[in-house]
Amino acid sequence: MSATILVPSTTWRKRQPHVDYQKPSVPNSFQRFAMPSNIRSANSRATAELRAPMVHTASQGDPGHPMRGSGRTHSRRAMTRGSANESPISQLGRGSGVEPVAPLESSANRWVPTGTARNGQPDVDSSELVDRKVKALLNKLTMEKFEMISDQIIHWANKSVNEKDGRTLIQVIRLVFEKAIDEAAWSEMYARLCRKMMEEISPEVQDDGVKNTEGKPIRGGHLFRKYLLNRCQEDFEHGWFAKDATTADFERAKRQGLNLITFIGELFKVRMLTERIMHNCVMKLLGNIENPEEEKIESLCQLLKTVGQLLDTPKARAHMDIYFMRMKELWKNNINSTRVQFMLQDVIELRDRIWMSRDAAPVTIAAVHWLVR
Repeated sequence: MSATILVPSTTWRKRQPHVDYQKPSVPNSFQRFAMPSNIRSANSRATAELRAPMVHTASQGDPGHPMRGSGRTHSRRAMTRGSANESPISQLGRGSGVEPVAPLESSANRWVPTGTARNGQPDVDSSELVDRKVKALLNKLTMEKFEMISDQIIHWANKSVNEKDGRTLIQVIRLVFEKAIDEAAWSEMYARLCRKMMEEISPEVQDDGVKNTEGKPIRGGHLFRKYLLNRCQEDFEHGWFAKDATTADFERAKRQGLNLITFIGELFKVRMLTERIMHNCVMKLLGNIENPEEEKIESLCQLLKTVGQLLDTPKARAHMDIYFMRMKELWKNNINSTRVQFMLQDVIELRDRIWMSRDAAPVTIAAVHWLVR
């Protein structure tokens, strides 16, 4: 059997070249990072278009949904930017769904920083500012810095030149006075400060409510002295003798009362108070020897320790003899407190030693004769 040989047809169909239709490749993040910035931004837009589905909206226009308007489109940025004259608060309220809030209005009685006027400038007449500045200066006051610091305190007191009631001067005197009766150890320095202020206060400072015998306003140093003496007299007469206070308040009042006596004595030493005022203080404290108050006797002893030597002059020797005669009577009979008895004894012995303290160094005969004169 003969084999059949299949002969292919001579008509060959021409093979078409194979074309592989694939979606354009999307570069990964590393490839995008390696691209230049302009190509990277273009590829990002192309990638977004490839990935975004085709959605046919009515705004794009078709026979069933004709396009509205003139065909102009607005970017989201332009739509949210709003008018250039529109406030940021209004834009925020519209974009975030929050109702717009009106801006805060400045009221006439709004809070302002201490020592600042309404126009933003420092208010030199502010009592809070004067308090803060003068207290800071008093805290820095020492004998080494006395001249420099005292000049600045006087500068603040001279702010009263623009006032008719001397309120700033009164305020500075109050601060100095309170400091002096709080720190008895420095009472001599504060008395010196008061003396310097009396001498250097501006003569333009006046109080229309304080007048002399001629009906004219008192000015300058005379006004300062009158203010200070009135404050000393007021506190001295009020005293620390009230019994209705608590123990803590009484102890504090007692300490300040004794410090006031010391300060008054130091003012006498710098010749701001007269001998007549000192004798009046002694007589007031020693007025009731039949039923004496221990607090007043203690104040008397403190005052005589401070100014006794200056008061015990030949001119006033008779007055001093009467004072000490009464003190000896109190010491022997009418004082129940042992502590106060010892205080009286110390002052009596101090005068017997011609006002020389127990710790004083020996003195010459000539010095003793000079003291006795």
